[in-house]
Amino acid sequence: RFEHLIYASSSSIYGSNKKIPFSINDRVDNPISLYGASKRSGELITQSYSRMFNINCTGLRFFSVYGPWGRPDMAYYLFTDKISNGEPIPIYNHGDMKRDFTYINDVITGTRSAIDKDYKCVVFNLGNHRSEQLMDIVHLIEENLGEKAEIDFQPMQPGDVPESFANIDKSVKMLGYKPATNVEVGISKFVEWYHEYYCDK
Repeated sequence: RFEHLIYASSSSIYGSNKKIPFSINDRVDNPISLYGASKRSGELITQSYSRMFNINCTGLRFFSVYGPWGRPDMAYYLFTDKISNGEPIPIYNHGDMKRDFTYINDVITGTRSAIDKDYKCVVFNLGNHRSEQLMDIVHLIEENLGEKAEIDFQPMQPGDVPESFANIDKSVKMLGYKPATNVEVGISKFVEWYHEYYCDK
């Protein structure tokens, strides 16, 4: 019988919240995507399970995790791949987008702390506590690739939000969480990995 569950939630549960940055204390009953709704449902089911069966459960709301070995469907990865192959990159909301990009090493550190702390039933934000302009990320990728992006500006996608930004006060206090990697360093490390994985074989 396991005694502690660590599970992945998402910044998407904050939905159309207008208050920035997103706090664990904010209401999260108005998701605007099926993905966000599913993550909030998962939190509620897990919290009920924790109370019914006396199992410690810690939820981690991840904010735009990026880095080596990341998901190929994430924006930063798609941008890098398409720019490298001379393909246009889609930029939604005509470029007026901001995201709290969180480097994978910082997420791992926060997750490791959540395992060690072993709280009863709690949820944390794991973000970088910085909201970055998406176009700035595109420019960083261009600089590290040494190539210019062909940009296809498009309207906002249904279920998407213009900004994500994590309030990490609770994570700092209870997990000792201290994200240490800014996007300039993180994007450089990702592009370096991308070259090694795809181009240097």
